[in-house]
Amino acid sequence: MSKKQEEFVIEIKDLVKKYKMFDRKQDRLIETIFPKIVKHKDFTAMNHLNLTVKKGEVLGILGKNGSGKSTLLKMVTGVVAPTSGTLNVKGKISSLLELGAAFNAELTGEENIYQHGQVMGLTQEEIEATKQDIIDFADIGDHLYQPVKTYSSGMFARLAFACAINVDPDILIVDEVLSVGDMAFQLKCFKKFQEFKERGKTILFVTHNVGDVLDNCSRVIILNSGEKIFDGETKEGVETYKKLITGMLNSKLEKEENKEEIQKNLWKSNFNLNPNMITYGNGDAEIYDFGIFNSQEDFETMIDNDDEIAIRLKVKFNNDVECPTFSMTIKDFIGKEICGTNTNIQKIYTGKCEKGKEYMCEFKQKMRLSPGKYTLSLSCSKYDADGNLIPINRNYDALIFEVMSKKPVVGYYELDTKIKFESLEKGGNAN
Repeated sequence: MSKKQEEFVIEIKDLVKKYKMFDRKQDRLIETIFPKIVKHKDFTAMNHLNLTVKKGEVLGILGKNGSGKSTLLKMVTGVVAPTSGTLNVKGKISSLLELGAAFNAELTGEENIYQHGQVMGLTQEEIEATKQDIIDFADIGDHLYQPVKTYSSGMFARLAFACAINVDPDILIVDEVLSVGDMAFQLKCFKKFQEFKERGKTILFVTHNVGDVLDNCSRVIILNSGEKIFDGETKEGVETYKKLITGMLNSKLEKEENKEEIQKNLWKSNFNLNPNMITYGNGDAEIYDFGIFNSQEDFETMIDNDDEIAIRLKVKFNNDVECPTFSMTIKDFIGKEICGTNTNIQKIYTGKCEKGKEYMCEFKQKMRLSPGKYTLSLSCSKYDADGNLIPINRNYDALIFEVMSKKPVVGYYELDTKIKFESLEKGGNAN
């Protein structure tokens, strides 16, 4: 075997997984009794996948729901068998796919530690060697000696995670489970994850949080309808994934041509609009289109809070309006206003907007918010002769978007802080 072949710990060639789909329960029985009678339709969950993973790689696996991510991981772990193709895995695998799948609810937490170890193929001596590490990591106190069926979901997840992470695997498979338990336990999970990376373990990492992918992965693949559509560098993979979920991936237009095309079509059709949007005003103008754009002029629904983005709205005036005010407001999902601004606050003179004409207003900034989902509200208003604010057209909670961050954020807003730390002992510089 060549040196090049030896460095691969996972080798997948032409892998296919099909599931039989039956319209009725009795059809399954009929086909079982009479094999020559075909009553099912095939659903292809994985379609001729080829993939190699090197020892020490942290591979991010991205894709929309139903793209085949979990199917791939279940085949790698041996939970399900492929329909055709070959799959070779070298080394011990620990899977964080379905936490606690090997647990018996009638047994105590301590007894389940032994059972999980046996399922993982550990000897009694190996289980004893890791038992205390598992107990310390789970940190569930005297509940350890109670039946698992009495556990809360949080305690169950903590013990299951501790069992899975403390078996010293060669390959670790993680599927959206690094955020179990409270904040302190989550930090412990990520610390363990970092420890595995530093020790050169091979990791397959599935998540919808692209910030975690950027922070942790050395390579990314993207699955779509069971097919691999991208395999390469992490940052490019994340950008490709963002285009996939916004429906822009298959566009073959050059950027300059696409800019002109964007102006002809409704921007808002590319976003997750709120069906319960509140719209009102006196009708002197209509905000008929809006959107969020990144620095490459692509539509953006998943915003990195370190990137500059532009919020734009288009307005058509039905009557002459002198110096209208345009505004944007960001709210959380509870409905609390987080931040916003308008042309009046920024002292932008909008002049007389004439009947029948169309105008565009842009708000450009970095969205320094904590990770999460938010709504965007947009409005056009004016002041009457007595100084009263008159709504012309307001679109409250019009668009739903998501913010991500490469680092943890405390509270609602990420401070652009530069931290300095130094010794004040003799010879230290206190300035």
